[in-house]
Order: sequence, then structure tokens, then C-alpha cells
Amino acid sequence: MASSSDPKTGKVDTWGFADGLVSQQFADSHPGEVPYGLGAGDVVGVPNTMDVSQTYGLIYAEGYPGGRAYYRSIEEKRGRHLACPLDQTNLHQPESGIPSIRQSAESLCSVWISKTGNIPDMSCGFVGMLVGSSQGILSSYSLGTNGLLEKRLDRGELTARWVLSPGVPITAIAVDETFSIHRQSLNRFWAIVLNALGEVFYIVDFPIASTRPVQQIGSRSYPVAIETLAWDVGRTVHWMLVEPTRRTARLDPFDKAEVDGSYTPRSSWHGVGLNKEQIAEETREINSFLQKKPKDFQKMCHGWDMRRRLEVDFSSGDKHGAGESIIIISCGLDEGQHAGIKRYTHYKLKESFGGGNRPEGQTSIFDSGNSVDEQRPNQYSKIATLCRHNSATFSDLSEAPLAEEWRSSIFVFGGLKVPQINTTAIDMSSIAMMTMTEDPLLCLNESSVISSPMSPPPGQMPFSKSATDVPGQRARLLAVGTTNGTIILWNMRAPTANNDSLENNVNPLRVIYTDSPQISCLAMTALYLVHGGNDGLVQAWDPLASNTDPIRTLNSRFSSRARRRLIQAEVSPAGVGINLFAAGAICLDPDPTMLRGMVSLGSYLRYWSYSSQAADQYKGNKRRLRRSERGSNQASDRFSGTGRGALKDYIANEKLELEREKRIRRKDEERLSGRYGVDLLGPGATEDEILAYATMLSEEAHQSDELRRQSSSNSSSSGTITEEAVASPVSGSPQEDLDHDLAEAIRLSLEDSNGFRASGLGNNDASASMFAVRYGKKKKLLPLSSSPPSDIFTGADRGASPPVAELDLEFALQLSQAEEQNLANKAEGSGKGKGRSKS
Repeated sequence: MASSSDPKTGKVDTWGFADGLVSQQFADSHPGEVPYGLGAGDVVGVPNTMDVSQTYGLIYAEGYPGGRAYYRSIEEKRGRHLACPLDQTNLHQPESGIPSIRQSAESLCSVWISKTGNIPDMSCGFVGMLVGSSQGILSSYSLGTNGLLEKRLDRGELTARWVLSPGVPITAIAVDETFSIHRQSLNRFWAIVLNALGEVFYIVDFPIASTRPVQQIGSRSYPVAIETLAWDVGRTVHWMLVEPTRRTARLDPFDKAEVDGSYTPRSSWHGVGLNKEQIAEETREINSFLQKKPKDFQKMCHGWDMRRRLEVDFSSGDKHGAGESIIIISCGLDEGQHAGIKRYTHYKLKESFGGGNRPEGQTSIFDSGNSVDEQRPNQYSKIATLCRHNSATFSDLSEAPLAEEWRSSIFVFGGLKVPQINTTAIDMSSIAMMTMTEDPLLCLNESSVISSPMSPPPGQMPFSKSATDVPGQRARLLAVGTTNGTIILWNMRAPTANNDSLENNVNPLRVIYTDSPQISCLAMTALYLVHGGNDGLVQAWDPLASNTDPIRTLNSRFSSRARRRLIQAEVSPAGVGINLFAAGAICLDPDPTMLRGMVSLGSYLRYWSYSSQAADQYKGNKRRLRRSERGSNQASDRFSGTGRGALKDYIANEKLELEREKRIRRKDEERLSGRYGVDLLGPGATEDEILAYATMLSEEAHQSDELRRQSSSNSSSSGTITEEAVASPVSGSPQEDLDHDLAEAIRLSLEDSNGFRASGLGNNDASASMFAVRYGKKKKLLPLSSSPPSDIFTGADRGASPPVAELDLEFALQLSQAEEQNLANKAEGSGKGKGRSKS
């Protein structure tokens, strides 16, 4: 089911709800069968596919045998089923190149609908939708009538059919949505398809029809006429095969295979010049391949994988107008398969022919002996000019003819264990989808389709003709999400090998480790990447930053109970099924500067929109652009109301913002001042003044240290110590001061000693206050010297004097012992009066 909504009101429209389409899946119609042509290999089945276009509607295809395609226009409430290939009983024309197709055994594997009007307009309305089937048939349908075109086509009308790989399903379709007349003049590709064996087909021209059936619509003969015309229109253009992707045959040493495994027939085009008998023989050979089953191709060829992914860079280019890159991604999800990524780059090289003659025409595959130029009918050369009268003339890129070749590259995983790939994404921003001839940085003076309104006039700005001079070198990122929660990024436009016989390796630019168990979807622009996990976690990342953390978490993961249920479902035989917790799909704005997008979470949609204009605020200050009024949960405009009240509220909010910024700035200045002293000389001090002040402080500290070292080496002590010297241990110079804390401790110790004060301080004369220290049994506590203490404090210099700290410690110990001795004498009580110390 698909519906639409109005982004202005946020309400869902009625489009899509009135449609009564009911469809079943392959697992419902064929229970027990393994999808993707595996298992027994008798049938091909895939999950139903859908493609949506905001401009034209949706297309839906049923992936089981007998399924049909369904189209609903954006202008209609109900849709219609598209035309299916007619059976051989209704249409038997092998001479017209119409093969016999069993519609009951055909599954629809891939669909595409145009998102813009470029392809429908340039194809004159013949190409609007493409459908690929399990029989290897590609069908084209119209989107309806365009009043500007001469031809009138109905909506969903069949316009062309091709048999590209009979019996091998077409699994992916890629179309250049930005295709233009200028690109067509350079013979660039507009569509590329991939089949289950890894073969890639591409097309350059558009199909053209000269006549239309005149039968009345609704008659029995009308569907047959439309089917016949569709096959004839398909033969007006030629689908080409990328030769390096040609299928690889298995070894057959006993030659038991009916046909060579590397060979496959396909629909020819009128340019080959086949007659009716040759076309009939070609059709019978195609019918024989259509009768084969998937198991037959798996026996004959290597590389059967219907879960490959196709990513195409249509905008990459070189100086010759080529350079398209086709990336084939093997997911490695099935048993016996390994993940791998391979890139094929299209090159055009100058090739000279002897004598200046043109190369000979291509001969017929049925040995008709006629060249392509001789066998091409004149009517089709005239038809080819129709609907192209507005196209530009083909550019004469070089005088000599150009030879085409394909160069291969392998994207390595950077030493990681070979993972299983769940999803892929490429940069889909508008800038990344421009070719070198459309890039305004390379050709603004020429016919560039995009120009920046902020850029200077062309005459005032030099322009480069090389992509290496552009910032980033016009890189375009490719991202893959794995089953272990890892995202790996490469540059799609990395350099290739020097020739087509070599393969070079492309290393990843970055590996992102997320918190999700598995990556379910990815989306990317030129500035950021958004991933969705199977646990509902949606986060935005900066692919070019060195920060390993996400920029923002757009949706947090579900509860732990839900995650436990997912783990239990994974190990169960039934599997997870439809995971309503996982992020299903992510869509981002093609303009990388518009930070908005949407993600689907089960049956819910969540969108986000952030302003990128806040970057302009950083030119003058750090104020951020506020998106809503204070206290409001609505993302309204800045002036949501009218009158003076709204303006006062806005002024109050701005005042609060300014005060908050001032507080933050003040705290930062206080922190810097307290830690680094940046404002010692005042707020107006320059860096030179601060540096000179720091140098002066360093010199003073150095001089102080030198004087202290000299004082400690030349200091001497007297033989006796007076009370004044102990109480005020200040020397003649400031450099000879003792430690203030130690001197204070010594003074307090002397004041508390009453006995010592009474015994030795009776006379106020300084000469009478001399005393001597008597040693007791604890004489061994003096570790510095065994001589009497009077010898220690003499002025005689006995070589190198001990450090000041050790002298202070020894002096404190002596005072302590003297105090203990005095207390002991008082306790004896001999009656002889107060004890006096002998001199």
C-alpha cells in the first residue's frame, strides 16, 4: 500500500486508500519452495517489489509465478494492471522475433518508474516504466499522454519489449534520472540492467515507433497489435553487454552440456540486417533457453545470485565523455557465497586506423556477409531522427575514432572479516549527480546547467578544467551496511587501473562501528550519512570527520525486551519475518545543505529538519539560530504571533540568551585567569608584556635560588646559643633566614618550657643567658656527630658544613632533651633549691 500526504498540514490524503489491490507473496502461493531460484531450482520467486514516484505514482510487481505488474497514477484513485506477454496460442510470429513466453511461469523481479520528466520527454513518452521478469525479458510502459508530444499514448500502455538473457532473471534496473540532451549528445548510458548471473547490459539510444495500430481500443485484435508493435519497437535499439561481466561456464571435461555455458542468445536489432528466416531461427533458439529452469543454468554457469545489488554512477566522466561506473555488489547472504564488490568503469580511448579509413562494418552472426551499414534499412535511419530534432549535435571530441573498453576494480574491506551485506547506498545529492561538463566549478563559463547565486561573476574568478583542482576531487561515496552493525565507505570515483587487463584494489575511506546489531537501511548525502538498525536505532554520522561518535541520534533503540525478542526470533526456525522494530527505509533531501529527512519505523514515520543556516552565525559570534519560542514544543517561525506581545517575547528571549552567553564567557575567563594567569597585568596587556613579565619573574627566582645555595654552603654556627638567637633566629641578610614554620615551632617550645626558663634566665644580661646542654643516656640519638654539642655550634669551619635543615633538626632534638632533663630534676625534690646547669 502507498499513500500521500500534504507536508504543510501533515495530514494523509485519500490517495491510495480507495484502491482495492490485494496481493500475496511468493511464500504464500508456493509454501515450502526456496526463493531466488535456489533449493530444487524449479521455480523463481522473490518478494514483491515496488517503486514510488512523487510525480507519476507507483508501480507494484508480484514476485511469484504468474504475477502481474500494477500501476496507479498520482492523478487517479485506482490503478490498473499492466499488459503481460501473450502466450504462443494468441501470438505465434517467430519470423517477427516474438518468442513463446509462459506467463504462468514468469515472475516479476524488478521494476522502475520515472521520478522526473527527463526520460519520458526525451523518449517521446515511450519509456516511463520498466519491468524485468524471471524469463530475462525487459518491458517498457508509458506513463500517459503528454500534450507537448505528437504521439498519444495511454497510461500503462506497453511500448517495447526485449529479450536480454532468456531464462535468466533480471534482478536490478538502474536509470539516469538526470539524463539530458547534452548527455545524449555524448552517447552516455541512460539505462543499465543486471541479471542473476552477474551480466550487465546498457543502452544508449531510445526506442522509436513509426506507426501505431489503428484497431479500435477494446477489440480482441488490439492487444495482439500492441504486443507485435512492442517487439518491433524493441528492435530499433541495441542493448550492449559489458564484456567483463559475461557469464562464466563451468568445466565440462566430457562435453556433456548441450550448449556452451558462456553463450546466450538475445534479441537482435534492425541494425544487424537479419532476414525473416534468420530472425525465426534466432527466435527458436531463444525459446529453447526460455524452457530451461534455474537449476539448469546453475549447472552450466558459475555465479547464480539473485540478491546482488547494482549501483551506477552515471555522472562520473572523463575528457572523452565516458567514465560511467557500474558497481556490482555480492551480498554473500546465501550459503556458499562470499561478499564482494567490483567496479566496471567505461573508457573511450583514441584509436587510429591505417590510411584514415573507417573501420569495417560488423558482420552478421549468421554469416550473411553484409556489414551493419549496408544492412541497416533507410526507414529506421529516418525514424531515428524523429523526436530528436531538439537534441544537440554530437560533439566532435576527437578527430580519430574512439575505442571503448572496460576497466575493473575491486573494493576491498580493509582487513575486516568478509561480512554479509544487508544494504547499500550512494551519495544522491544534486552536486554528486552532475558530470564534469555540468559542474559549475569546472565549466561555469560554458553551458553549465547549475550556477551558484553566491559565486562571483565569471570574469572575476579563475576556473579549472581538471577535477584534481576541485576540493575533494569530485569524489562520490559508496556505503554498505553489514549484518554485524558495521558501515564501510569507499570513493566510487577512485582511480582505476592503467589498462583493461589489470585490476586494482580500492581501500575503504572509513569504517564506522555502530551500536546496532545489524544495519537495515542507509542513506547518504555529500555532508552526512544516516543509518538505521534492526533495533530501531537511527543515527547521523559525519563520514569525513575524525570523530568516531555519531553527530546526532535521530531515534533511540527500542526496549531491551524488544531486542531480546529479535535475538530469539533470529535463532528460531521460523526466523524474524517482518521486523516492525527495524528502520525500513530512509529518505534524505537531495540538497545536502538541507538537513532534513524521514525514516520508517514499522508502521510509523518519523521526520527531522535542522537548520544549516546556523553556520553563518559563526562568522561574528557563537549564537545559535533558535527554531522555536521558549517554552514551546512547536517548530514555528521566529515571529509566530502579531503585535507588540510577540515582539516583547522575542526581545526577552534574546536578552536571556545574551545573559547566558555572558555568564559562560565570564566563567571561561575566570578559569583561564586562575590557571594560567592571563590577566595579571590587566585586561589590556599584550602578549609581549605578559611574556616580559614572566621572564622577569623567572630571573628573580633564579637569582634567589643562587643566593640561597651560596648562603647554605658558607654558613657557620657559634659555640653557644642565646635565648634571643633562638627566639629570633634572623641573620644579618634575608637570604640566611631559617624556615619560618620551624623557627616558630622552636620559639613556642621554649616558651612552654617553664623549668628551662626559670633555671637559665634569672639574669637579664645576654652574657648570663649562656647555657650548656648536658647529655643523658640517649646520647646515641644524635646521628650527625659524636662530639659535644658545643663543638657543633662553633664558628670553626670543619670542611663542608651540614645542610641547614639537618642543623635545625639536630638543634630541636637537643632542646627537647634539655627540657626532659629539667623536668626530671624537678621531680627528684632533693630540697637543694632549683637545679642549675653547669657551664
